[in-house]
Amino acid sequence: MRYKILFISSWFPNKLEPTNGNFVQRHAEAVSQLHDVEILHSIGDSMQKETYLFDDKIINRIRTVIVYYKNSKNPVLNFIRRMTAYKKGFSRLQQPDLVHANVLHNSMLFAVYLKKKFEIPFVITEHWSGFLKINSAQLSKLQVFTAKTIANQASYVLPVSQYLLNDVRGLGWKCNFQVVGNVVDTELFRVKSQTNRPFTFLHISNLIPLKNPEKIIAAALKLRLDFNHFELHIGGDGDVQKLDKLVQDHKAEGFIKTFSLLPLTEVAEKMKHSDCFILLSDYENFPCVLLESLSTGTPAIATKVGGIPEIINDKNGILISNSADELYSAMKNILEKNVIFDEPEELHDYIQKHFSINIIAQKFDEIYQQILR
Repeated sequence: MRYKILFISSWFPNKLEPTNGNFVQRHAEAVSQLHDVEILHSIGDSMQKETYLFDDKIINRIRTVIVYYKNSKNPVLNFIRRMTAYKKGFSRLQQPDLVHANVLHNSMLFAVYLKKKFEIPFVITEHWSGFLKINSAQLSKLQVFTAKTIANQASYVLPVSQYLLNDVRGLGWKCNFQVVGNVVDTELFRVKSQTNRPFTFLHISNLIPLKNPEKIIAAALKLRLDFNHFELHIGGDGDVQKLDKLVQDHKAEGFIKTFSLLPLTEVAEKMKHSDCFILLSDYENFPCVLLESLSTGTPAIATKVGGIPEIINDKNGILISNSADELYSAMKNILEKNVIFDEPEELHDYIQKHFSINIIAQKFDEIYQQILR
């Protein structure tokens, strides 16, 4: 049966944060293959004069309503405005059969409100690495209480990795759990057909400190002392100018290429024209970027943290610590052909069978049907 599903999320791409929560948007687009989906988001903008502004449009065939509220320095007032913004946006949409909420921040109390007022059940997909045991000590008592309150009202909590599921079980949430991973458009991230010269390492992220972009550059600089037939392409949605200065200071412009934020189509092309992806994060949950890289047939070097070992193994990459020296050694082993990975078509097929749009849509559909039938 085809149901009406409303996606809401603590994070979602918007004019202030164009890539934030884009994995939620991809989940919604996957579900729209089988159900009638609408998206509602609310976010504060301290620069706007109006108390509320509506951005109501069709994005990738899904009606998406983003309500911007005037942000203030008062967190209580901001929360009230955020909830009011959600209510105003909800009044414009069709009443759903089920709400698919994302990320257990206090914004998702709106899902609890809809359940209490309209008897609309909801599920929560959890993406946030803040709930990992390694980070949970940094959570405030209010954050822990709020997350538990929302989770206990949900029909299901759906962590995107087994690692995250194992850790959130320890937070005392009394709800049903099931892992449903992130999704990849395997038609966009098609398997590559060409061999690249020179050998190209690639890193794409928001370039924040936990992604360690400077360590990646340090490893490439060290590797250049031994090899001259490779390039490092590094960039994304972050402080590229800082990386530019580092590259210029080392006179490495000839083999380290930086780039700014790219649309998803160009990300896919970057991956198809690369030989190895690098992710050197201090911690992660279940990064889409690794799934996308593998879908193009590009193996990866990645840190052994969070849900990454559920993705990367000796058939499709190398797991290391977040050390520039270990990264250098892994890059060196790849250039020296001391490691052999599966063929690109096999890497793509693995993603196709486990994380493609159809597969993830079916997993969500089974959960929806169980709740609503």
